Amino acid sequence: MKKRIAIFASGSGSNAQKIMEHFKRNAEAEVVLILTNNPQAYVLQRADNFEIPAHIFTRYEFYETDDVIRLLKNLQVDLIVLAGFLWLVPESLLHAFPNKIINLHPALLPKYGGAGMYGDHVHNAVLAAKEDESGITIHFVSDKYDEGEIIHQSRFKIDPDDNLEVIKFKGQQLEHQHFPRVIESLLKKMKS
Repeated sequence: MKKRIAIFASGSGSNAQKIMEHFKRNAEAEVVLILTNNPQAYVLQRADNFEIPAHIFTRYEFYETDDVIRLLKNLQVDLIVLAGFLWLVPESLLHAFPNKIINLHPALLPKYGGAGMYGDHVHNAVLAAKEDESGITIHFVSDKYDEGEIIHQSRFKIDPDDNLEVIKFKGQQLEHQHFPRVIESLLKKMKS
């Protein structure tokens, strides 16, 4: 039986798209659901383009009920992937899917992680600190932002004249290259 992936995203969903593309004709795994807390998120259009069902949920539904957990359990989800999802995962979801929730962070953790550190906030902090490299971190999700066990890191060099857009582009290239591959290798290690 194919492994089943659910993706949480809050925005555009470019990483979600790369993951959906990667697993579209994969014999081992498939994306079965896209979940978002943002009814305007472009990831919903991307899910529709791949004919993958989507679920929009409210803060109340996510934190005060087991509706999302029940949905994921009913779909027999093996791995939950956070791809630009901005809310802290509730403990109830962590307990329901232990070591089965991963996240991508656009910096080399433990640097530039924590509450409020996402997207441009991360890249601007890296620029302000005049770092000569940055990168991406794929990690297991814990009950604290960006503190779960690291699965994979990739780096890129920051040139002196790189601006925010260049750093974002370099990081996104690594995200699109590595995230689907890391997901695939994790799924292969999971017991059937």
